Amino acid sequence: MTRDDIFGGRLKLLQPDSGPRVNMDTMLLAAYVRAPFRGAHCFVELGSATGAVSLILALRFPGRLRLLGVELQPELVELAERNRLENGLSDRVSFLQGDLRDPELLKGEIFDGLVVNPPYETPGRGRTSPDRARAMARQGLHCTPEDVAEAAKRLLKEKGRFFSVFRAESAIRFLNALSACGLAPKRLRWVHPRASRPASLFLLEALKGGGEGLTVEPPLYVHDEQKRYTPELLKAYELEGI
Repeated sequence: MTRDDIFGGRLKLLQPDSGPRVNMDTMLLAAYVRAPFRGAHCFVELGSATGAVSLILALRFPGRLRLLGVELQPELVELAERNRLENGLSDRVSFLQGDLRDPELLKGEIFDGLVVNPPYETPGRGRTSPDRARAMARQGLHCTPEDVAEAAKRLLKEKGRFFSVFRAESAIRFLNALSACGLAPKRLRWVHPRASRPASLFLLEALKGGGEGLTVEPPLYVHDEQKRYTPELLKAYELEGI
């Protein structure tokens, strides 16, 4: 286990040595979320792992967001609980062990927003990681885009907002799954390793019960042609977001 500082020590995280750890995808997703400007709202994070995204959002939007993280693996829920206590965020963030595919999960509860970083890989595709936690987080052993869309349909209020990051090559499947569950893409941003390379990821905001109209934002490049991180990418590592 490691104890890591984020945002210059404003957020402290206990993380497993192997398995789900904070990475670029984590930071991009947390930076892409837009919270409502008025009132207090409740968001749910699916697949919250050690709680990084929920805790970052609590810091980004003090007084405006309450967050519930749902995680399948109990050992990660335990770490997330320790992290929220360590960071003094127990009054605004909580965590629950549960399976997002379970129709009884949070039955009767409705959220203003939902955040999720789903597994990227299709089960049976490529080499399965020997690390169980990593395999579950990255290779879709217990979760598909369709599962995520169904969970969002159940848990979001009408006009509730959905935020995610996913691999570019599976964009059509992911968007179709959301559309089938009544979630309309409203904002999309492609993420490229650098300007000369195809997109590897995309960031998405969708609206439950939303109408037509999609804003495709300028692409985000991770590196410039000299292989340095771009200023835009570095913004994801600041509390202000991108």
